[in-house]
Amino acid sequence: MTRTATVNYHVHKPHRQAFELDSGGVAGNLISPELAPTTVALADTRTKAKSVTFASDAVEFTLLKSQVRDFTGDSWKQTYDAELTGMLLDRLSAQEVVIFDHTVRVDDPGATRKPARNVHSDYSKDGAEQRLVDLLGVETAAEWAQGHFAFVNVWRPVEHPINSAPLGFVRPSSVDPSDWILLDLIYPDRKGQIMGLVGNPDHEWVYLSKMTPDEVAFFNIYDSQGLPSVAHSALDMIEDPNVTTIRKSIESRTLVRY
Repeated sequence: MTRTATVNYHVHKPHRQAFELDSGGVAGNLISPELAPTTVALADTRTKAKSVTFASDAVEFTLLKSQVRDFTGDSWKQTYDAELTGMLLDRLSAQEVVIFDHTVRVDDPGATRKPARNVHSDYSKDGAEQRLVDLLGVETAAEWAQGHFAFVNVWRPVEHPINSAPLGFVRPSSVDPSDWILLDLIYPDRKGQIMGLVGNPDHEWVYLSKMTPDEVAFFNIYDSQGLPSVAHSALDMIEDPNVTTIRKSIESRTLVRY
């Protein structure tokens, strides 16, 4: 059975568009550019015929049980970082992993960080290169830039299986280069840059139904040697209307050296 969901695509404009995050100094206050709600068909990767791999699709789902169940405070970070580092070193044959950001998202009106409901990828080329310098410093960043590096996101459900607003991905092979637009991220204390995706009926959407806290998605958000950046978004859909658990997830941004 084909599932459908609503996603919010970006739209072409004659000027540069931007998100303003924590606008006015208020945590969670978001000012968004114009978005175009669109119904899309979904392929469920729980069926082997619809599987995806990191090498070909820039996204992959895998089982990764964690000792961490409570992501409040900071005491869990050392354990969780070690788990993610081991998985990425193994699955990507990486030489080094730097984990630099964790974001817990809760689909609740009172939450500071809610699921991202716009089709995007986290870094543009310029944004990724600047973030490399921000994280490593000028000299070390220049050394990494001479080789092969990438930014990889690792996403998992927290507390309960995902029943609403799962994370969906667009197969890079179905994206035309003209579908991408540059977007500024304006924070109270800094400015970043991401890529937004404009709607195209050729896009092929994939997701993993009813993901559990023992499963993760790891996906490419920038690669210095050309592996495509994968567009993604929370999907407005409900798997089972009889389930009322709140959708909660954690995403971890990592820098990988190959």
